[in-house]
Amino acid sequence: MTPNRIFHLFCLFALLAPLAAMARNVDLATVPSRGTVQLTIYNSEDLTLVRETRVVTFKQGVNPLQFSWANTLIDPTSVELKFRQPNVGLDVLDTTFPHDKPQTLYWNVQSDANREAVIEISYFTSGISWEADYLAIADPEEKALRLESFVRVRNQSGEDYENAQVRLVVGTINLVEKIAELAKLPVGRVKEDLGKEEYREMRQKAARKMMAPPAPASIVMAGAAYDMAAEMEVPKEIIKEGLSEYFIYTIEGTETVPNGWAKRLRSFEAAGVPMTVQYRYRPREYGEQLVRLYLLRNDTASKLGTTPLPDGTLRVFRANGREGLSYLTTQNLKYVPIGDKIELNLGPDPAVVFELLKQKVRRDNLWFQIKGGNLYRKLGEDGMKLELDSQVAGWDERTVFRQRIRNYTSKPVSVEIRREYPGDIVFRSKLDPALHDFQTVQFKTDIPAMGKAELDYEIVARQGYNQKQNRVELQTGDVAR
Repeated sequence: MTPNRIFHLFCLFALLAPLAAMARNVDLATVPSRGTVQLTIYNSEDLTLVRETRVVTFKQGVNPLQFSWANTLIDPTSVELKFRQPNVGLDVLDTTFPHDKPQTLYWNVQSDANREAVIEISYFTSGISWEADYLAIADPEEKALRLESFVRVRNQSGEDYENAQVRLVVGTINLVEKIAELAKLPVGRVKEDLGKEEYREMRQKAARKMMAPPAPASIVMAGAAYDMAAEMEVPKEIIKEGLSEYFIYTIEGTETVPNGWAKRLRSFEAAGVPMTVQYRYRPREYGEQLVRLYLLRNDTASKLGTTPLPDGTLRVFRANGREGLSYLTTQNLKYVPIGDKIELNLGPDPAVVFELLKQKVRRDNLWFQIKGGNLYRKLGEDGMKLELDSQVAGWDERTVFRQRIRNYTSKPVSVEIRREYPGDIVFRSKLDPALHDFQTVQFKTDIPAMGKAELDYEIVARQGYNQKQNRVELQTGDVAR
């Protein structure tokens, strides 16, 4: 127990009837140490479910228990007391909030005999958060990588948590979000905004969703055995529990997370994760440059995929084959569902050069509006006459582009080119293009080691009167010279 501890649990034992009144004032039992502590941290709403157990010796009769949340971010309306063993002859008679002791409550517990029992106190608190960070190390041949994940837990709740089991919630629990919103209100306001029983029922449902199965009785009751297990150097790993809209990661072992401190915990490590290298030209996503990417998936075939990967910071290195590492990039990894792809953008590669060159521009298929009316004639039609007040109403603008790619590396490279063309467009080439969507053309090509390629295509943009729709039409054929 740390000396600056804010959370207290006292047990006042009722003595014999003649001494009962005095006992309430002077008889304080020694504060029992915690048996277990569990933190289930829900980052999205700054809310953590705390569950702790203690072994308490009860006397026959009424036993007052005191709970204080002074100088902490504990939600007092969420505090609950339960007994781990059902039907043990213990009953909570009432809960009172004494006026002379602010931020304190009392439970009066009736015991039918002198007994030792395990109590569980649970509550919601704020100020505890977690963030993930990842380390990816590619092998020298860039065929596979090792992916390591860590979690940093920060505690600003006002309370120390010693030897705590840490669980992390990834996803959305709507009930818990409502609880977090209500927990920020004063106790009186909560009762006004929501009926007391309705709030209690909603809070209990949310807590049940975030609770793990109770720890085995042997661990709870045997304090020495529990401490010994906590000191054992057991490798930590993540246990995943899929629960509809969210997942819970349980970090094995226990960690002490003092108030005002942050702890970095290892969550998982996967070696030999297969990946591919791809170069991409996508102006909408990456700007006017060719970028290099590592591509992999969060699935079982990639030795991942048992749970989603939470948001986090990812640092990428490459092994140089001489027991050293080359730094490649740092990027923010967004939430990755099971089975979804992971794209690590390494930025431009100076050894692979991309140029987009405009070769030729011309206009044809001209249409004119005659005398400002609704009569349109195509230039070159029989009997077509231009008058002074005739205006150009439509035309096709034809532009020929050349994409020149030079590969100065010792390996062949795969290049994907994707570009958006708004308007009524004809895309003509022999590049075997495909439509990514109705306005976006995509095609791929391979460039040999120390080789180059010149990829030509023609864009026909129908303008004015000639424009009939807003989409890209693909045509296979020679590009106009």
